[in-house]
Order: sequence, then C-alpha cells, then structure tokens
Amino acid sequence: MTTSRPADDLRKDDKRDEPKGNGGPAGAIANWVDERTGAAKGARFLMKKVFPDHWSFMLGEIAMYSLIILLLTGTFLTFWFVPSMGETVYNGSYVPLKGVQMSEAFKSTVNISMDVRGGLLIRQIHHWAALLFLVSIMLHMARVFFTGAFRKPREINWIIGLLLFMLAMVEGFAGYSLPDDLLSGTGIRAAEGFMLSIPVIGSYVASLVFGGGFPGEAIIPRLFTVHVLLLPAIIVGLFTAHIILVMVHKHTQYPGPGRTNKNVVGFPLMPVYTAKAGGFFFIVFGVTALISGLVTINPIWMYGPYEPTMVTAGSQPDWYMGFADGALRLLPGRLEFTLLEHTFVFNVFIGAILLIPLMWTAMGIYPFLEKWVTGDNEEHHLLDRPRNAPTRTGIGMAFFVFYFVLFFAAGNDLMAIKLHLSINDITWAFRILTFLGPVMAFWITKRLCLSLQRRDRDLVLHGRETGRIIRTAEGRFFEAHEPLNRYQRWPLVSFASHAPVSLPAGIDRNGVRRRKAAADKMRVRLSHFFFNDRIEPVTPAELEAAHHHDEPVREEIDHTVEEARRLEGDDFGGKLHGGAEELSSSSAYGHPDQR
Repeated sequence: MTTSRPADDLRKDDKRDEPKGNGGPAGAIANWVDERTGAAKGARFLMKKVFPDHWSFMLGEIAMYSLIILLLTGTFLTFWFVPSMGETVYNGSYVPLKGVQMSEAFKSTVNISMDVRGGLLIRQIHHWAALLFLVSIMLHMARVFFTGAFRKPREINWIIGLLLFMLAMVEGFAGYSLPDDLLSGTGIRAAEGFMLSIPVIGSYVASLVFGGGFPGEAIIPRLFTVHVLLLPAIIVGLFTAHIILVMVHKHTQYPGPGRTNKNVVGFPLMPVYTAKAGGFFFIVFGVTALISGLVTINPIWMYGPYEPTMVTAGSQPDWYMGFADGALRLLPGRLEFTLLEHTFVFNVFIGAILLIPLMWTAMGIYPFLEKWVTGDNEEHHLLDRPRNAPTRTGIGMAFFVFYFVLFFAAGNDLMAIKLHLSINDITWAFRILTFLGPVMAFWITKRLCLSLQRRDRDLVLHGRETGRIIRTAEGRFFEAHEPLNRYQRWPLVSFASHAPVSLPAGIDRNGVRRRKAAADKMRVRLSHFFFNDRIEPVTPAELEAAHHHDEPVREEIDHTVEEARRLEGDDFGGKLHGGAEELSSSSAYGHPDQR
C-alpha cells in the first residue's frame, strides 16, 4: 500500500546547492576553450540539432561507421605491411610457403596473418568493413533516390555521394591488390589490359601507371600511396562535406502529422541521438568483427605469391566490380577492329573503362533532369513514398535490374559448369535480359505503384475493411468499414501529383519562332512520360463527400434500403461496401483520370 505525498514534499529531496565554480573541472576546461575559440555557440547548435527516427536512415550511419572501422584497422595494418615488390624468401611460421621466393609485400601480408597477434582478425575486419562500406553506400543512395531526397537543396550532396561511391570502388580495388598474391596479381594484370584498350593513349596510360612494362616494381608502392594517403584523404573530406551539408540543410523526414518542410520531428543530438548512434556504432563494429572471426575472406596464403606466368582459375573481382566484369563477358568480340593501322578494342574498353563513367554521369544528371521536367524549384525536406512517384521508382528498378543482370553475367562460366548448360546460351540469355529486363522492370514497377496508389485512395475514402458483415432488415449484406484516423490518413494524402506540362506557343506575339521551341517539345514529351499516368491525392472536399456518401449506408443498415437509395443515388451498387461496384467520382477505381 502506498501513501500519497503532499505537493509541497514532491521536491523536498532536490539538491539546492550552488554549482561549484564554473561547473567543476569539466566546466572550467570548456569555458577556457570557449574563451579562446568561441566553440560554445557551434557546440550548442550541434547539440540541439534534431534528427528524425526511421530505420532507413541507419544505412548512411552504417557507411560512416564502416569508414571509421576501415581507418582504425588500416592504421593498424600499415605498421607491419611493407609496400615493396623487392624479391625475398619466406622463412616464417607458415610451413607450406617456407623457402618460396616472393615479394616483400606478400611476405609482410603473410606475416601479418600468421605471426602478428590479432593480425589475421584485423585483416579480415578491414576487408569485411570495406565490403560493408560499399554495400551500405549503395543501399543508402537507393533510399535517397527512391524517396526523392536528392531534390533541392540536396543536389550537391547527391553528387558527393556518387563521388564517394566511385572513389570507394577504386579504393577497394587498390587495397585488394596490395598483398601481391596470385589472385590480386591477376586483377592487376586485367587492369593493365583495360588501360591498354583505351583508344590511342592506352599504352601511354598503362606505362605511366606501372612505371614501364608490366608488372614492374612501382605498382605496389604507388597503389599503397593511393590507398593509404590520397584516396582516404579525399573520401574523408567528401564525407565531412556531406555531413556538414546534412547539418546545414537539416535532415529529411517521412511525411506524417506535424511534419512539414519547415521543421524536423525527432530527437536532439544530445543526449538521445548521441546515445543511440554510439550504441549502433558498437553494434556495427561487433557484427563486423563477428563475421570476420567466423568467415574467412581472401586467404592469400592459399593462393601463393603472384607470378606473371600464372593465372588463378576461376578468379573474379569483389562484388562491387562484378557488373563491369559481366559487361566484359557480354560484349561481342566483333567490336574489336583495326582502323588506320590502329587496333580499337571496344569490346573491352566499353565494359571496363567507359561503363562506370557513363552510369555515374547518368545518375548525376537525373536530379537536374527531373527538376527541369517538373519545373519544381521549391525546397523539399519531406520525402516521397516510392509509390507516389511511379515513374521515378520504375526508372530506379530498371537501373537495378540492368545492374544485377550484368552482375550475374560475371558468373556465366560457373553457371555453365554447375548447371551443365551451354555457356553460349547463358551469355545470349544475359544479353537479351540486358535490354529486355529493365523495360519489363520499369513497366511492372510503375503499374504496381499506380495500383498501390489506387488502394491508398480507396482506403482513405472508404476506410479499412473490418471483415464484419452486417445484414439489413431487407436481407441485404454490407461489410462494415472502419475509417482511418488523421494519423493513419496523413501519409496517404500528403503528396504532390505533378501534371504533364502543356506545349507553349512555338512563335511569340511578333510571329518569330521561339529559341527554345525544340527544348520545350522535349520537356513536354518527358513530362507526359513521367506524369501522364498518375493518381491524384484525395482532397479535403473529396474526403468530406465520401463521408456523406457513406452515411446513407449506415442509415440503410438501421432503417431501409429505400432511404439509402434516395440519399445515395445510382452510384450505390447494393453489395459489399467498398467493392468494385462503387464507381462514383470519389472512388479510386472510378477516378476520371483513370477511366
């Protein structure tokens, strides 16, 4: 049994002592720093910064935490790694390689794996964190694309993300090549072939990178400098710029009650978000360490040192370069030809060198293309639900299908061996899917998004199906619907539906042809491609009309069918409420734009 306390006694135990000095030693230090740097104002701004709470925002955090893990483990590895191709003989503890001639780079990597305490675990954490870094960037950018987070004012951040993704791929390849084992050496040999395929200047580029003929003795030291110094500095700088812009623009958020383009609903950086982010960092670090301790990756001691005369059977690049390898396998050999005493190897150049810049350029242009088509110059801090931008979502899925077709094509030889099929048939199947797959993915995804929008519209207008069947006195049956509350209804109606733009007059009032007539025609075509098929969000007037539309149904349940028909009109079909028989203007399936 508890006894109540008088109101005057509720704060009886509060401490009323005056604070010591300037807040104790920590306060004194903070005051000293602030008087010399003025950091208190910036720190106060950061600590009050509000971050929304949604699971998809963790994808960017995983990328950031993976980068921190990479920097920590990479620093550890540089203490023992020797970036040299000088020849030496291995006499370490790994018996199968004793007495084998190898480079100092390979020997130091084996020593890290076998003789340095914790070295193998750190190596594997570094490699797994690199893979996690790349996949988290890819998924994070997919979330940004499908939700429209790249729109004004975040176009610069989108470009920064693309650059980070591309540089992370190059960084991964450079680190993958440093051990100078047989597998990584095969990859370097392939890279040299890719450089040679560049028209006219290919041989000069390869000679510049390798410091002469392949393999030479300069490539490992140069890759080490690029991997440890140059690219990490650029990546950290871009990541810092990315985070600063997030702070400046404020974080995006999903639509919901109380959320607008002028506020952010969430938790402040201190203390809530900092505690959550710190805990999540240790979760990411722990899971990465667990995977690294249980799953072996890149066992270079099994491959042995690189020899230019040898090639590892079944060698393939890490997953992030798989799509380029697949493109190489699908491009026909007839693209190699001789012209003016020069050999052009476009079947290699397109897939290995040209494909990545083309794909990244297309992704970089897209935000500006969509802005031009829509004419939307407003700032957007609320995200789109992917279904509410069906054309954009379809384009994104088409791109992913194109990517994964090339990715799986990189294993056409293994598929042929394991499935006992013709490698030529598999290659031709992938060639057809490269063009047909994205088109099918776009069409299917767009139709699914439109169907989901119709379902949302119907749900807002008529409520949720309860499964309860009600019989009237006249013997007719109705399903009782439960209306959505305002919190459930908000994300279903709070989106903008752009209409196709119309073509302006081709000549001005003086009869002179407008200079931008051709560009306007292109914009109109793209606008119809984007927005000709669309579902308008439910307006307040439609919602009010739908509520009045449902009222006679309830009265029919309580009174008579004749009274319901008198108020309802001919639109009411007399069967289950909310079914396909109701095709009034307020119904999603009977909407004028969709008839």
